[in-house]
Amino acid sequence: MVERRQLEYFVAIVEHGGFTHAARALHVAQPSLSRAIGNLERELGVTLFHRVGRNAVLSTAGEAMADRARLVLRDLEAMRAAARSLGDGAVGRVDVAATSSSGLEPVTSIIAELRERHPGVTVSTSSAMAAAEVVAMVSQGRCEVGVCGSAQRPAGQGLVAHYLRDEEFLLVLPPGTLPAGAGPTVRPEDLRGMRFVVTGPATAVRALFDRFSATVGDLTVAAEVGDRSVVLPMVLKGIGAGLMPDGWADLARRAGADVYRFSPPERLAQWLVHRAGPVTAATRAFIDTTLSRVKDRAVSAGADADADAEDASR
Repeated sequence: MVERRQLEYFVAIVEHGGFTHAARALHVAQPSLSRAIGNLERELGVTLFHRVGRNAVLSTAGEAMADRARLVLRDLEAMRAAARSLGDGAVGRVDVAATSSSGLEPVTSIIAELRERHPGVTVSTSSAMAAAEVVAMVSQGRCEVGVCGSAQRPAGQGLVAHYLRDEEFLLVLPPGTLPAGAGPTVRPEDLRGMRFVVTGPATAVRALFDRFSATVGDLTVAAEVGDRSVVLPMVLKGIGAGLMPDGWADLARRAGADVYRFSPPERLAQWLVHRAGPVTAATRAFIDTTLSRVKDRAVSAGADADADAEDASR
């Protein structure tokens, strides 16, 4: 009979890249780890690792088993957490995958609200370059929840996606780049002749730059970066302009950059994704807090619209 401990050892070897590093991370003797995996292989009737010299390489069966093992461990943890939460409320850890812009907003605000509602819940975030990577991390069981921007509803077998809001992209410039008195918005054609600090391929911001470059023309890449957190410092150094999600707006302004909206606005839908079926109490608390914020924002927006309509009728 397959034991939970065997699956934990197997996943640890996969994630730590070998028996030696996994044994160190798990604080177990390597021979004990090897025996547990040998027993698991006999129980399953397959070879999970090929031993190549001093290295262990996943077999085809091992590759097929890795994601399944993660999901089984997630489900077992969900059952245990549900039992614990009956008396103590939501407790435990939730692993969240997010693109960098979504990690800044709304994930940061969600965590702040979650701490007020469920102080026993800890959030661990993992960074992803693009929405497809977020979906993969949730589908494979590496994370329980994902937040990302995508023009299309994220899809995957057994996945649930909730629309959160429209994220707006902004133009961020070194101070004084545009003439004094320039309005709060810019048109795409106003970018002609500008130099840009851009992120690598496959990101939503890079896709926007590439579209502008194709339709407007005469846009130059001054620097391409893999770490999006360095875009703003490079903009402030005058290396080039930047395209940033609205979650960066306050930080950019406080740092001294000039921030402009586009006319018409450039927007991208943000989504919350998680697996269907049982989830841990901590994960449920994260999901419920996120969706509650969406509902509260919708109610607030409706109240503002009603107030504007009433003012217009006077």
